[in-house]
Amino acid sequence: MATVGTGRRARARRDATARALLATLLTAGLAAGCTASNGPGDDGRGASRTSRPAGTDETHADDRPPVLAVKIDNASAARPQTGLESADVVYVEQVEGGLSRLMAVYATRLPESVGPVRSVREADLELLRQFDRPILAFSGAQGRLLPLIDRAPLEPLTPATSGTEAGVYVRGTTRSAPHNLFLQPRRLMDGPPGRASLTTGFRQGPPPPGGEPTGTRTVRYPAARFTFSWSDAHGRWLVSMDGTPTLTARGEPVAPATVVVQYVTVRPSDYHDSRGNNTPYTQTVGSGKATVLRDGRAHDVRWSRPDASDGTTFTTDDGTQVNFAQGQVWVVYAEAA
Repeated sequence: MATVGTGRRARARRDATARALLATLLTAGLAAGCTASNGPGDDGRGASRTSRPAGTDETHADDRPPVLAVKIDNASAARPQTGLESADVVYVEQVEGGLSRLMAVYATRLPESVGPVRSVREADLELLRQFDRPILAFSGAQGRLLPLIDRAPLEPLTPATSGTEAGVYVRGTTRSAPHNLFLQPRRLMDGPPGRASLTTGFRQGPPPPGGEPTGTRTVRYPAARFTFSWSDAHGRWLVSMDGTPTLTARGEPVAPATVVVQYVTVRPSDYHDSRGNNTPYTQTVGSGKATVLRDGRAHDVRWSRPDASDGTTFTTDDGTQVNFAQGQVWVVYAEAA
């Protein structure tokens, strides 16, 4: 767990150096080579924008180091991914052709390698507004999306902006492109920014009362499937994708402590991939229903995110905020009925 106070200020100074390096690298411009897959504690942004995480000092949000968000490939040729197990939050979203992509967010740990890294989507810009100028690592974007990325309150990081000589991105030798691009976060940042930068609205604490005992829960997209199975032995939810267990690069199970199935509006966007498939827009601002899976039980709750700059709160019917278990969180965006 990252420390706060004096340690966090030191990290902020180090990260300022990383930001300066990143700003220099950004003069190279954004990469535009978006390619289609070959396969078909309160963290400070809960109900009150003025609340602060327990145990943090009074450092202004502008001095808070940014989280690192990475767009990760989820085609079968991209598995097993690297670095997923180190993420604080993993977001799952539908993309073209009914397939899926992942967005991994790192605040308390930085893995040695993350990937395969893939391209950004329009909806990612709204999703990331809840963080304070996050670093977004991605492989590229289609040209029409570049002006939106330029205006978004984030720091874009592509192979073109980082410069190959910096070693921030590397190409693996055991897979073919586009499934072989990996980010090395420790080449960019001296250390993790810390939990105070994880401004999602999520809170850790005891579970809400009730809930239904649940062994498995499956979420289906038109061409992808995610299953979460409770393991008493691990005390976690084991992830399977398309019927195959999700493993780390070392062969260990990927096992979040909390899984959120968040029902949202998924609508067509103004963008298409190179095959003409429309890019779905996953709308993460608004309100609706959700299911929180933790401790082997399923809790039906409500979610709310009034503004893009807010985190998302999850509450019971009586308005009580729902706590998550300590550990990694997966948020799976499912289309509301």
